Amino acid sequence: MGMGPTPEEGKEDKNLINAGGGAITLLPSACTFDSATSFAIIRGGHVNVSFLGALQVDEKGNLANWIIPGKMAPGMGGAMDLVVGAKRVILTMEHTQKGAPKILKECTLPLTAAGQVNMIITEMGVMDITPEGIVVREIHPEFTFEQMQAATEAKLILDPNWKPMDI
Repeated sequence: MGMGPTPEEGKEDKNLINAGGGAITLLPSACTFDSATSFAIIRGGHVNVSFLGALQVDEKGNLANWIIPGKMAPGMGGAMDLVVGAKRVILTMEHTQKGAPKILKECTLPLTAAGQVNMIITEMGVMDITPEGIVVREIHPEFTFEQMQAATEAKLILDPNWKPMDI
């Protein structure tokens, strides 16, 4: 906890790396701990919010973010734990992949977790997953609701109190 910015090239400390093996720096009052402690924090329900990326998400809050069948993948890592261990799950992702929707009626890739996503943030807007469906709360000023819907397979619901995204 308390990770700082990526160090300048040539100023890396071989003893300071993140879980992915990348060089890090530490801010004052930072602390370090091993993976076992990290997973104990997550699995113990001590994470309030988890921000993750996604390959696909659907209107039921199902998440696929770890593998495309037939392609090499290092494994799920801690994503499954972060999704089910956090009190709130927010996806930050691109709205489409090469023009194809990533927000679907139903995920087609293997799931990381079912029904765990609470919010989606893309370059087009901010959406909440609700029992009624995906509700658009904010729209980026460069897009319209109609453009968001055209880039989304799932049916979107426009919040009557929606507002422009702060950019």
